Amino acid sequence: MRNEMELLAGRMPESLTVTVTHAQLKSGLPGWNRTELSPSFNRLYFIPQGEGSVMINGETYYPLPNQLMIMPAGSSQTTYTNPDNPYSRYFCHFDAQVGGWPLFHAGSKLYISSVRNPEYVRLTFEEMIHQFQSGGPFAGLRMQACLLNLIACCLEEGGYHDYLKDYMQMTERNKLGKVLAYIQEHLCESIEIEALAHLVHLHPNYFIPYFKKIMGVTPMHYVQQKRMEEAKRLLTFTNTSIADIAEQLGMQLAHFSRQFKSHAGISPTSYRACTR
Repeated sequence: MRNEMELLAGRMPESLTVTVTHAQLKSGLPGWNRTELSPSFNRLYFIPQGEGSVMINGETYYPLPNQLMIMPAGSSQTTYTNPDNPYSRYFCHFDAQVGGWPLFHAGSKLYISSVRNPEYVRLTFEEMIHQFQSGGPFAGLRMQACLLNLIACCLEEGGYHDYLKDYMQMTERNKLGKVLAYIQEHLCESIEIEALAHLVHLHPNYFIPYFKKIMGVTPMHYVQQKRMEEAKRLLTFTNTSIADIAEQLGMQLAHFSRQFKSHAGISPTSYRACTR
């Protein structure tokens, strides 16, 4: 049985969006030798020939002919090619996000793979470049299809089989964790969906189903659960009156009593009596 993280990773492409902003074939030195640049877009390359090096976030790689590689947006990039045998390269600039979060993190590495079918990769890149240059009502869709195939090829054939699972795990801990911490710290205040969504830079309409996918309940349901858990703690371990507990949790007494009974199956008074 696959665990929850693997299931989430399998569903992640439902919310993945990609956009090609440039596509081209180049050879020679111009446009390649760069020092410590941090572009705002991702770069995808296919190298038919040549030799040189790539440094991403301080780690050096030596791309070979018939390799694909992804340079994440925001990463520190230094690139060099041998003047006597310069790289020729198919490449594109692209954006890739899951919701409002980047698919490739700025602090990560170079994703590089030796492809099993270089001719397929070459033809896919040529189709992407053709669509970019020719335009047309469906060019964007065709470029996206090419890009997704090449990204999948790079990650799969490079052995990054756990990439999507690791991405989801990192996203949960680093992004959703901020939301959970905020809720815990503001249980006694009015909590708005807009404020929670803002913490992770998502539109509220997207944030609600995403939160439910991860946590199993809607954000407001989760807030109520946490409030009821805090109420149980106060009822059990303090002598605070039920009215004061309701006030501490930012709720009217009558509403609090109804919510608590719905959650625990008994009234706050009965709960206190049976846990003392």
